[in-house]
Amino acid sequence: MRATLERAALLKALSHVHRVVERRNTIPILANVLLRAGDGGLRLQATDLDIEMVETVAAEVAQPGATTVPAHTFYDIVRKLPDGAQVSLEVGGERGTLVIRAGRSRFTLQTLPDSDFPDLAPGELPTRFAVGATELKRLIDKTQFAISTEETRYYLNGIYFHTVDVGGTALLRAVATDGHRLARVETPAPPGADGMPGVIVPRKTVAEIQRLIDDPEGEAQVELSATKIRVSFGSVVLTSKLIDGTFPDYGRVIPSGNDKRLIVDRLEFKSAVDRVSTISSERGRAVKLSLADRKLVLTVTNPDSGNATEEIEVDYESDALDIGFNSRYLLDIADQLDGDTALIRLADPGSPTLVQDRDDAPALYVLMPMRV
Repeated sequence: MRATLERAALLKALSHVHRVVERRNTIPILANVLLRAGDGGLRLQATDLDIEMVETVAAEVAQPGATTVPAHTFYDIVRKLPDGAQVSLEVGGERGTLVIRAGRSRFTLQTLPDSDFPDLAPGELPTRFAVGATELKRLIDKTQFAISTEETRYYLNGIYFHTVDVGGTALLRAVATDGHRLARVETPAPPGADGMPGVIVPRKTVAEIQRLIDDPEGEAQVELSATKIRVSFGSVVLTSKLIDGTFPDYGRVIPSGNDKRLIVDRLEFKSAVDRVSTISSERGRAVKLSLADRKLVLTVTNPDSGNATEEIEVDYESDALDIGFNSRYLLDIADQLDGDTALIRLADPGSPTLVQDRDDAPALYVLMPMRV
């Protein structure tokens, strides 16, 4: 194999594919990236057996061929080469090493046979649709924070994507929950998505898709089955296994009878929560909200360090109410809202609370209260 290409193009592709490779591997070949030079240029491929990332870059190929080299070492070498350099890759010698040349720099890397590299065969992917990068990014950004990190509840370790019919309109919906909070965001379903199987996209795959969305004007091509998903952004193709589990009936935890309406200035509320939570304990993080007479009093009490109180004016005309929340969760949700105000609908100190920008907003958040 012998190929020459620009350092910038190689670095961009490597920055995408090397992230899939785990730092610690019991299977040596999984620590490597597959390089395949041919008519289409240089194809780079990496996998951890759950996710596979493939990207093709333009290259002058003098001799077609393939090999595999340690992904993170190769990435670090290319990253440290000077801007504008032409990088030459050549496999030679009986030991089959890869020689990397750029200007006066020369590196030799040990290789493993390309025939040993695993292929994540996706099988049939019957559902296919294109979704705007902006919309896909919004669905992920506004739900990702609520993904559970508890490995025992593996079916919550991702975002649940599915379509629903609301008033005759097909919507693509993303839902994530960790049992303490829930995020639900929707957008009009793109052509081809209607009737897709409900799928749980794993946390790591979600993070990789998020990083790949470089061009907000572009589109992502999505193909999926009940067990695998493939997302393509131009020359980058990500294929992943899906979580094999049943996502809970989240509709049952979204309250419908919360009649106490609280409207607050989002930034003022966020800043107040942030200030009073400064003295909260790392374990509890509890903040008490006391509502009465168009005023909201936020209180944090920490037996070890003291207490904090702040009062802000709000739009609230219901009965007086004291309710507690995890301050970190309140701040996370406040960060996701787009409007100047936040609409918080409450029932009682022990029931789930709804948070939205406004009535009928496409993003909806549910937060479980804490005892304070």
